[in-house]
Amino acid sequence: MSSEDLVIDIENVSKVFNIFDKPSDRLLQMLLPRLGRVLPGSGNWSSRQRGREFWALRDVSLKVKRGDAVGIIGRNGSGKSTLLQIIAGTLAPTNGKAHVNGRIAALLELGSGFNPDFTGRENVILNGMILGLTEREVMQRFDAIAAFADIGDFIEQPVRTYSSGMMLRLAFAVQTQVEPDILIVDEALAVGDALFQKRCFQQMEALRANGCTLLLVSHDQESIRTLTDHAILLRDGAVRAAGPSSEVVLEYRKQLHDDERDYYASLSAQHLQHAQKVVEAQQPTEGPAHDASPVLGARSDKLSFGDYDCVVERVRIFDEQGEECAYFLPGERVVIEVVARPVRDMDKLNVNIRLRNKEGVKLYSWGTLNQDVTRWAELGQATPSVWGTTFAADTPFAIRFSFDCDLGVNFYEVQASVSEEVERFGGAQRMLHWRDEAAFFQVGMRQKEYTFGGVCDLRMRADIADAH
Repeated sequence: MSSEDLVIDIENVSKVFNIFDKPSDRLLQMLLPRLGRVLPGSGNWSSRQRGREFWALRDVSLKVKRGDAVGIIGRNGSGKSTLLQIIAGTLAPTNGKAHVNGRIAALLELGSGFNPDFTGRENVILNGMILGLTEREVMQRFDAIAAFADIGDFIEQPVRTYSSGMMLRLAFAVQTQVEPDILIVDEALAVGDALFQKRCFQQMEALRANGCTLLLVSHDQESIRTLTDHAILLRDGAVRAAGPSSEVVLEYRKQLHDDERDYYASLSAQHLQHAQKVVEAQQPTEGPAHDASPVLGARSDKLSFGDYDCVVERVRIFDEQGEECAYFLPGERVVIEVVARPVRDMDKLNVNIRLRNKEGVKLYSWGTLNQDVTRWAELGQATPSVWGTTFAADTPFAIRFSFDCDLGVNFYEVQASVSEEVERFGGAQRMLHWRDEAAFFQVGMRQKEYTFGGVCDLRMRADIADAH
């Protein structure tokens, strides 16, 4: 990768903030070292550290080529916004180098850069000039900015009267219509309505087609997976994963699962400890209470994760005749078999599959609990269901999912999972085993018999009608 291709070059960047317990400590930390340099005989009082250091970033490196779309993902407090502020130039790194080549447009915080007492028109002019345009150039683009923002007569009203959605519309319109070399979006689109988000995504695609570089921070895993080519995962200020967006998103999901498991394990340990104290208080002569905490599986590989109390052993795909098959045409029957094996007697299970196309778009997600809920609604909660069935330890069982193929021409991945659903209608899930790339199949088309375009068949019909 030549240096001419790079628009963002972050090398071993670290950022430290000083945290103070009291405002007076911050003031003393700022003043006393200066006094110590001019007062004779000053002791440790002038140099003593009154705060503590918090490293928001540690040795982060990132190289981005012109026209790339890069996602930055991670939990709150992982350092995402700090990294973006360093790239945007609003923060200086403590250590390392940050070089950016090109005009940056950044949506780092909703309403940042807007004067609340100025009208929308005045803020458009001000922000455009801050981004490097002349007033004349801004005015040449003003009609396009106002049309994209679509806030009507509010463009002539003070920004302090705007809703968060209106402020987002105007901010995004300004940042994208000035044709930046680098567009940075930090979660701002989350406050927009669905139609405006769609327009924003289309605008970002258009900017990319013209060579604009996109940096996107979002907790929406699907947005990272589908809108970006590469991604990095931050945790505790350090890069924990980097590579194709789909792989980084999978690693992020594993991280979230591990964090959730640790959280609930800690709660279980607290409840167990409390129960043990109660038993010991009531029966002081008896021995210690039995440790009933669950033993969580430790096996892990690149494409799977979970607690492994029940594992997905294999996933196979069959046609209507029961033959293994990996190629289907529209209208044909597809049967996906998931074989799972619990390591102990278990009930309240949900076996689930998810279908994605080769672009990584999730097309469908459905599981046995979805079917159970429908049956309970129709026939009553006493109806036999997968969720209410007890599956014996070390005894494999199979669930077969079947559907008529209404998918468009593409290559499809099957993801499979088995989870424990503590609540009958979901909402308290424990992932036992998730498998990416559990199986694959392809869908073709009978070009001379039945065709359609897109990701699925809507079975549309057309009739000639009188024009009125």
